[in-house]
Amino acid sequence: MSVLDVAAAQLAPVWDELVSGLNVGMLLTDDRGQVLATNDVAAGLMQLDKADMLTGTRPHDWEVRDDTGSPMPDWADLAGQVLRAGCPLSIPLVIISGHTQSRIWADYHAVTVGGRRRVLVLLQSVHTDVSHSSGLLDPLTGLPGRVLLLDRLEQSLVRSRSRGTLSTLVLIDVQRLADFNAAHGFERGDEMLSTLAGRLREGLKDEHTVARYGGDEFAVVAEHPSGTGERIAAQAREVAGWPMRVGRKRVRPGLRVSWVTTDGHASVHSVLARAEHQLTSKVRS
Repeated sequence: MSVLDVAAAQLAPVWDELVSGLNVGMLLTDDRGQVLATNDVAAGLMQLDKADMLTGTRPHDWEVRDDTGSPMPDWADLAGQVLRAGCPLSIPLVIISGHTQSRIWADYHAVTVGGRRRVLVLLQSVHTDVSHSSGLLDPLTGLPGRVLLLDRLEQSLVRSRSRGTLSTLVLIDVQRLADFNAAHGFERGDEMLSTLAGRLREGLKDEHTVARYGGDEFAVVAEHPSGTGERIAAQAREVAGWPMRVGRKRVRPGLRVSWVTTDGHASVHSVLARAEHQLTSKVRS
């Protein structure tokens, strides 16, 4: 029996007594996103068997996406972000199982169980009374998070359609962040991300939305009367790409930048997909 099996076995009786009668889905995970304990409500909302939740087994036709249809960040990335920041995070999820789709809200909270840092995830249907005011800002950088970014992008597309303007989405990917964290520690990695966030926020126009799109990605949403997003992307690369001091080291962040400009008639999902495809193409080239 592994250490994880022992921990889960010791936790199960207490957990079942606490959460068996609740009408809210609950998950307890470690810092890698591994589910240590859950309840039947959570399994039902995730459209999975409870045993599959605990073992990490997923049916071939099951997946989790965000409101736009884009893939969600890895659960280990989300758990690590919440634990390092120590702040709650709220994310809308679309659960796809075969031909069935359902929407739920996941609220992540950093907790301590038996002296170990864990992540408690509360799951609720979007039809319940859920407060959406928390978790809209990224707890590390203070920037709008993924949820708020998608809303700002949708609003920008609507205005472009009605006003005849253009909307640009810029994605900025911080290269080899995992290697940097492994070499210098997550604290230094978070310090670098916070510095990049500040540079983008201060170096771009106030009317632009600067957001943290994922663990190692930032995004910029901009509206403009004509032209393309090339100038905006170049400016974002310039303000974020200068060398910085992290701890006692002077580092120059490696950045990949992509941009997509639209007249507003493209969907949020298609704009994101095109920008992400450009980033992926740059990795392969």
